[in-house]
Amino acid sequence: MRITKLLAAAGLTAVMIMSGCGQEKTEEMTVQETTQTTEQGTESVQEEISAGAEETEEEADNEQEMSSGTEPVYEDNFAVGQEAAAAFCEKVKEAAAAEDLEALAELTSFPVYVGLPDTDGIVETKEDFINLGAEKIFTEEMLSAVSEADVSGQEPSMAGFVMEGESGRPNIIFGVVEGKLAITGMNY
Repeated sequence: MRITKLLAAAGLTAVMIMSGCGQEKTEEMTVQETTQTTEQGTESVQEEISAGAEETEEEADNEQEMSSGTEPVYEDNFAVGQEAAAAFCEKVKEAAAAEDLEALAELTSFPVYVGLPDTDGIVETKEDFINLGAEKIFTEEMLSAVSEADVSGQEPSMAGFVMEGESGRPNIIFGVVEGKLAITGMNY
């Protein structure tokens, strides 16, 4: 898109120069001036193409970082591929299967909504989350829902991704927070 605009601008500039931009100048533009204007436009286009190539190289570097074990950074939920969403689901499943509250807390962004009965639902810190206790978080229903969740069929939405069993509730919501995947809610 930018290249097209640059080419159009270079062409318009050449036409304006040749026509004298409405001035009463009747002298014709020399071949040298035309060549110089065209070369300047070409240089601008080449710079834009180089910048685009650098962006592509950055994207390739990000993919290499992902494959080399470093955590990728996402712009939003729609930038998360199905493989990455499935991998995050697997981490949640592992933490739930082991009833490892510490591991689940590491996958969570705080403050987080935890819709337990008789609470206001907001858990401010990791410590507050752990203090709730594994028996409150890992209910039989939640464990069942997480184990039934289809990790391969995760589709992004504005709210994130939903890990749920057949009944739909309870469920765990996760999405992009500060560029990384994290649990953002637990509904009971």
